[in-house]
Amino acid sequence: MNDAPASTGDGGPDPQSIWSRPGRGSRGPAPAHSRDAIVAAAIALADAEGLTAVSMRAVAAALGTGAGSLYRYLSSRNDLLDLMTDRAVGELRPYPQSEGDWLETMVLLGRRQLALFAAHPWLLDVIHRPSGTGPESLAWFDNCIRVLEPVRCSATAKFEAIAMMTGVVSLFARRETAAGAFSVAGVDLAAYPHLLAAFGQPAGPAPRADLVERTLRGLLTGLLTVEASEVS
Repeated sequence: MNDAPASTGDGGPDPQSIWSRPGRGSRGPAPAHSRDAIVAAAIALADAEGLTAVSMRAVAAALGTGAGSLYRYLSSRNDLLDLMTDRAVGELRPYPQSEGDWLETMVLLGRRQLALFAAHPWLLDVIHRPSGTGPESLAWFDNCIRVLEPVRCSATAKFEAIAMMTGVVSLFARRETAAGAFSVAGVDLAAYPHLLAAFGQPAGPAPRADLVERTLRGLLTGLLTVEASEVS
Protein backbone atom coordinates (compact mmCIF):
# COMPACT_ATOMS: atom_id res chain seq x y z
CA MET A 1 0.00 0.00 0.00
CA ASN A 2 3.02 2.22 -0.18
CA ASP A 3 3.46 1.99 -3.93
CA ALA A 4 4.60 4.99 -5.90
CA PRO A 5 1.83 7.17 -7.34
CA ALA A 6 0.25 6.09 -10.60
CA SER A 7 2.24 7.40 -13.53
CA THR A 8 1.77 8.22 -17.16
CA GLY A 9 3.84 6.88 -19.99
CA ASP A 10 6.41 9.68 -19.56
CA GLY A 11 6.99 8.79 -15.91
CA GLY A 12 5.05 11.69 -14.41
CA PRO A 13 2.22 11.34 -11.93
CA ASP A 14 -1.14 10.31 -13.39
CA PRO A 15 -3.67 13.03 -12.53
CA GLN A 16 -6.60 10.74 -13.30
CA SER A 17 -8.02 8.25 -10.85
CA ILE A 18 -8.48 4.65 -11.89
CA TRP A 19 -12.21 5.35 -12.21
CA SER A 20 -11.74 7.91 -14.98
CA ARG A 21 -9.14 6.04 -17.02
CA PRO A 22 -9.94 3.60 -19.86
CA GLY A 23 -9.90 -0.11 -19.14
CA ARG A 24 -6.57 -0.58 -20.90
CA GLY A 25 -3.84 1.45 -22.53
CA SER A 26 -4.18 2.42 -26.17
CA ARG A 27 -0.81 0.96 -27.12
CA GLY A 28 0.46 -2.57 -27.29
CA PRO A 29 -1.01 -5.84 -28.54
CA ALA A 30 -4.65 -6.85 -28.25
CA PRO A 31 -5.63 -7.48 -24.63
CA ALA A 32 -5.39 -11.03 -23.35
CA HIS A 33 -7.18 -10.21 -20.12
CA SER A 34 -9.45 -7.54 -18.68
CA ARG A 35 -9.53 -5.40 -15.56
CA ASP A 36 -12.34 -7.57 -14.26
CA ALA A 37 -10.27 -10.73 -14.64
CA ILE A 38 -7.25 -9.08 -13.00
CA VAL A 39 -9.31 -7.85 -10.03
CA ALA A 40 -10.98 -11.24 -9.62
CA ALA A 41 -7.59 -12.95 -9.54
CA ALA A 42 -6.26 -10.43 -7.02
CA ILE A 43 -9.27 -10.88 -4.72
CA ALA A 44 -8.94 -14.67 -4.87
CA LEU A 45 -5.28 -14.32 -3.93
CA ALA A 46 -6.04 -11.93 -1.05
CA ASP A 47 -8.81 -14.19 0.26
CA ALA A 48 -6.49 -17.19 0.24
CA GLU A 49 -3.19 -15.68 1.40
CA GLY A 50 -3.81 -12.17 2.69
CA LEU A 51 -3.24 -8.73 1.27
CA THR A 52 0.55 -8.93 1.46
CA ALA A 53 0.44 -11.74 -1.10
CA VAL A 54 -1.14 -9.43 -3.67
CA SER A 55 1.59 -8.04 -5.89
CA MET A 56 1.50 -7.28 -9.59
CA ARG A 57 3.85 -10.21 -10.15
CA ALA A 58 1.75 -12.65 -8.13
CA VAL A 59 -1.49 -11.62 -9.80
CA ALA A 60 0.12 -11.89 -13.21
CA ALA A 61 1.38 -15.37 -12.34
CA ALA A 62 -2.15 -16.39 -11.34
CA LEU A 63 -3.32 -15.27 -14.76
CA GLY A 64 -0.46 -17.02 -16.54
CA THR A 65 1.15 -13.86 -17.82
CA GLY A 66 4.00 -11.49 -17.01
CA ALA A 67 3.77 -8.63 -14.53
CA GLY A 68 4.58 -6.12 -17.26
CA SER A 69 1.42 -6.98 -19.14
CA LEU A 70 -0.74 -5.80 -16.24
CA TYR A 71 0.52 -2.26 -16.66
CA ARG A 72 -1.52 -2.03 -19.85
CA TYR A 73 -4.57 -2.08 -17.57
CA LEU A 74 -3.29 -0.55 -14.32
CA SER A 75 -0.64 2.01 -13.41
CA SER A 76 0.23 0.68 -9.97
CA ARG A 77 -0.66 -1.72 -7.19
CA ASN A 78 -2.61 1.13 -5.64
CA ASP A 79 -4.93 1.05 -8.63
CA LEU A 80 -5.41 -2.66 -8.07
CA LEU A 81 -6.22 -2.18 -4.37
CA ASP A 82 -8.77 0.48 -5.23
CA LEU A 83 -10.48 -1.77 -7.75
CA MET A 84 -10.45 -4.70 -5.34
CA THR A 85 -12.05 -2.57 -2.63
CA ASP A 86 -14.82 -1.34 -4.86
CA ARG A 87 -15.50 -4.81 -6.29
CA ALA A 88 -15.85 -6.22 -2.77
CA VAL A 89 -18.17 -3.42 -1.68
CA GLY A 90 -20.33 -4.29 -4.67
CA GLU A 91 -21.10 -7.61 -2.98
CA LEU A 92 -23.32 -5.70 -0.55
CA ARG A 93 -25.92 -5.58 -3.31
CA PRO A 94 -28.84 -6.04 -3.62
CA TYR A 95 -29.62 -3.50 -0.94
CA PRO A 96 -32.60 -4.22 1.34
CA GLN A 97 -35.66 -2.02 1.05
CA SER A 98 -36.30 0.23 4.05
CA GLU A 99 -40.04 -0.60 4.28
CA GLY A 100 -40.58 2.39 6.54
CA ASP A 101 -38.19 1.34 9.33
CA TRP A 102 -34.92 3.12 8.72
CA LEU A 103 -33.25 1.89 11.92
CA GLU A 104 -33.85 -1.81 11.28
CA THR A 105 -32.70 -1.39 7.69
CA MET A 106 -29.48 0.33 8.75
CA VAL A 107 -28.82 -2.44 11.29
CA LEU A 108 -29.31 -5.00 8.52
CA LEU A 109 -26.86 -3.09 6.34
CA GLY A 110 -24.38 -3.13 9.21
CA ARG A 111 -24.76 -6.89 9.56
CA ARG A 112 -24.10 -7.24 5.84
CA GLN A 113 -20.93 -5.20 6.24
CA LEU A 114 -19.83 -7.53 9.01
CA ALA A 115 -20.43 -10.56 6.79
CA LEU A 116 -18.48 -8.89 3.99
CA PHE A 117 -15.48 -8.33 6.27
CA ALA A 118 -15.67 -11.97 7.33
CA ALA A 119 -15.62 -13.07 3.68
CA HIS A 120 -12.76 -10.71 2.80
CA PRO A 121 -10.67 -9.99 5.94
CA TRP A 122 -8.13 -8.00 3.89
CA LEU A 123 -10.84 -5.43 3.20
CA LEU A 124 -10.38 -4.05 6.72
CA ASP A 125 -6.93 -2.80 5.73
CA VAL A 126 -8.02 -0.95 2.60
CA ILE A 127 -11.64 0.12 3.13
CA HIS A 128 -10.67 3.55 4.49
CA ARG A 129 -8.38 4.49 1.59
CA PRO A 130 -9.83 7.74 0.12
CA SER A 131 -8.72 6.71 -3.36
CA GLY A 132 -10.76 3.53 -3.04
CA THR A 133 -14.09 5.37 -3.13
CA GLY A 134 -15.34 4.11 -6.47
CA PRO A 135 -18.76 3.63 -8.06
CA GLU A 136 -19.86 0.81 -5.75
CA SER A 137 -18.75 2.67 -2.63
CA LEU A 138 -20.65 5.75 -3.79
CA ALA A 139 -23.71 3.59 -4.48
CA TRP A 140 -23.47 2.24 -0.93
CA PHE A 141 -23.43 5.75 0.56
CA ASP A 142 -26.24 6.80 -1.76
CA ASN A 143 -28.35 3.88 -0.57
CA CYS A 144 -27.67 4.66 3.09
CA ILE A 145 -28.73 8.27 2.55
CA ARG A 146 -31.90 6.96 0.87
CA VAL A 147 -32.67 4.81 3.89
CA LEU A 148 -32.13 7.78 6.22
CA GLU A 149 -34.42 10.14 4.28
CA PRO A 150 -37.20 9.92 6.91
CA VAL A 151 -34.84 11.11 9.66
CA ARG A 152 -35.13 14.85 10.19
CA CYS A 153 -31.53 15.83 10.79
CA SER A 154 -28.69 17.37 8.83
CA ALA A 155 -26.89 15.64 5.99
CA THR A 156 -23.69 16.04 7.98
CA ALA A 157 -25.14 14.03 10.85
CA LYS A 158 -26.22 11.31 8.45
CA PHE A 159 -22.79 11.02 6.86
CA GLU A 160 -21.19 10.92 10.30
CA ALA A 161 -23.58 8.16 11.37
CA ILE A 162 -22.81 6.08 8.27
CA ALA A 163 -19.07 6.49 8.84
CA MET A 164 -19.41 5.61 12.53
CA MET A 165 -21.47 2.54 11.68
CA THR A 166 -18.74 1.30 9.35
CA GLY A 167 -16.11 2.03 12.00
CA VAL A 168 -17.98 0.10 14.69
CA VAL A 169 -18.59 -2.85 12.36
CA SER A 170 -14.88 -2.82 11.50
CA LEU A 171 -14.01 -3.07 15.20
CA PHE A 172 -16.32 -6.05 15.66
CA ALA A 173 -14.84 -7.67 12.57
CA ARG A 174 -11.32 -7.33 13.99
CA ARG A 175 -12.20 -9.15 17.19
CA GLU A 176 -12.78 -12.82 17.76
CA THR A 177 -15.16 -11.94 20.59
CA ALA A 178 -17.07 -8.75 21.36
CA ALA A 179 -16.50 -8.76 25.12
CA GLY A 180 -13.89 -10.08 27.55
CA ALA A 181 -11.35 -10.11 24.76
CA PHE A 182 -8.29 -9.74 27.00
CA SER A 183 -6.63 -12.49 29.01
CA VAL A 184 -5.78 -12.32 32.70
CA ALA A 185 -4.31 -15.79 32.97
CA GLY A 186 -1.59 -15.96 35.60
CA VAL A 187 -2.34 -12.46 36.95
CA ASP A 188 -3.21 -11.91 40.62
CA LEU A 189 -6.34 -9.74 40.57
CA ALA A 190 -6.22 -8.98 44.31
CA ALA A 191 -4.88 -5.51 43.52
CA TYR A 192 -7.79 -4.87 41.14
CA PRO A 193 -10.92 -5.30 43.29
CA HIS A 194 -13.42 -4.04 40.73
CA LEU A 195 -12.13 -6.41 38.06
CA LEU A 196 -12.10 -9.23 40.57
CA ALA A 197 -15.73 -8.57 41.44
CA ALA A 198 -16.74 -8.33 37.80
CA PHE A 199 -15.07 -11.62 36.88
CA GLY A 200 -16.72 -13.23 39.89
CA GLN A 201 -20.22 -12.44 38.68
CA PRO A 202 -22.24 -15.10 36.82
CA ALA A 203 -21.42 -15.16 33.13
CA GLY A 204 -24.23 -14.13 30.85
CA PRO A 205 -22.75 -12.76 27.63
CA ALA A 206 -25.12 -11.93 24.83
CA PRO A 207 -24.56 -13.64 21.49
CA ARG A 208 -22.11 -11.71 19.34
CA ALA A 209 -24.64 -10.93 16.62
CA ASP A 210 -27.04 -9.56 19.24
CA LEU A 211 -24.31 -7.34 20.68
CA VAL A 212 -23.51 -6.01 17.20
CA GLU A 213 -27.14 -5.17 16.58
CA ARG A 214 -27.65 -3.58 19.99
CA THR A 215 -24.51 -1.49 19.51
CA LEU A 216 -25.59 -0.31 16.06
CA ARG A 217 -29.09 0.56 17.25
CA GLY A 218 -27.71 2.54 20.16
CA LEU A 219 -25.16 4.32 17.98
CA LEU A 220 -27.56 5.27 15.20
CA THR A 221 -30.32 6.28 17.58
CA GLY A 222 -27.95 8.41 19.61
CA LEU A 223 -26.39 10.15 16.62
CA LEU A 224 -29.51 10.73 14.56
CA THR A 225 -32.62 10.92 16.68
CA VAL A 226 -31.10 13.29 19.22
CA GLU A 227 -30.29 15.80 16.49
CA ALA A 228 -33.69 15.16 14.88
CA SER A 229 -35.40 16.11 18.15
CA GLU A 230 -33.31 19.27 18.35
CA VAL A 231 -34.19 20.19 14.78
CA SER A 232 -37.89 19.70 15.42
